[in-house]
Amino acid sequence: MTQSGDLTESALPGFTSEEVMRKARVENFSVASRFIPRHYRERLLAMYGFARFVDDIGDLSTGDRIAQLDWAQAETIRAFDGGGTHSVFVRAAKSATELKMGIEPFLDLIQANRQDQEVKRYRTYADLEQYCSLSANPVGQMVLSIFGAYSGETSARSDEACTALQIIEHLQDVSEDAEQGRIYLPQEDLERFNVEEAELTRASASPGLRLLIRFEVQRAHSLLESSRPLVRLLGGWARIAVTGFIGGGLAQIDAIIAADFDVLSYPVKARRSSVLKRTLGVYVGALRDSGSKSRSSPEVRR
Repeated sequence: MTQSGDLTESALPGFTSEEVMRKARVENFSVASRFIPRHYRERLLAMYGFARFVDDIGDLSTGDRIAQLDWAQAETIRAFDGGGTHSVFVRAAKSATELKMGIEPFLDLIQANRQDQEVKRYRTYADLEQYCSLSANPVGQMVLSIFGAYSGETSARSDEACTALQIIEHLQDVSEDAEQGRIYLPQEDLERFNVEEAELTRASASPGLRLLIRFEVQRAHSLLESSRPLVRLLGGWARIAVTGFIGGGLAQIDAIIAADFDVLSYPVKARRSSVLKRTLGVYVGALRDSGSKSRSSPEVRR
């Protein structure tokens, strides 16, 4: 008999290896990363598959999510010890072991989803940053490790980019998250712009909510600009892959600005051509810029 926390291959629909890896491939590969060599892509897919699986438990499972996340943590530890049974976990642990990557980023992703079950509001931006350190930054650490580029300096820049990308995703999903009872916009910012929670699920964004989204967009933009030196610190395929993430984030910001910061009326998503254009711009800029001068964040116009 299957226990409430058991997510073996046959336990629940939507949690088989094939389904999880398919979603990971479609949702997580940036324009740039599609061109990198296969051995890198396979390891990236192993990490993305793990992250997608854990996120699906936290967002989609109809069972006891805490028990299932406890199972995921135990299965992760088993997989790193060579005794795992679910292929998504075995595949990720195998790649991590080959790369001499520790288990901590994997456990952090599980903890982030556990936190999603227990914490529905974030009082301050600092509180949200702490959440992003569990939900987003570990993926960047995994990517750096895959390319043999992990260091204290690259990790710090990567954290900025990953936090920015997480904020952007939250802005795109404001209504969907609110309908599920989760609000990732800091409460202090809602109060600052006099936005009520009920406004987050309306058909279109109120003037106050647009101003709030604009504020958060500027915050994410500043983080992405601050992370740009990461591209210069990297070389080869690592540079190409990371450029794709940063360029993709900038393109998503462009799309939100083009929508006049109304993220409720319709899904706001950058076109692939815009992502490619931004990615090329980041790459060329990294080659041209000596890095001796820091960029100032341009004004986000309404």
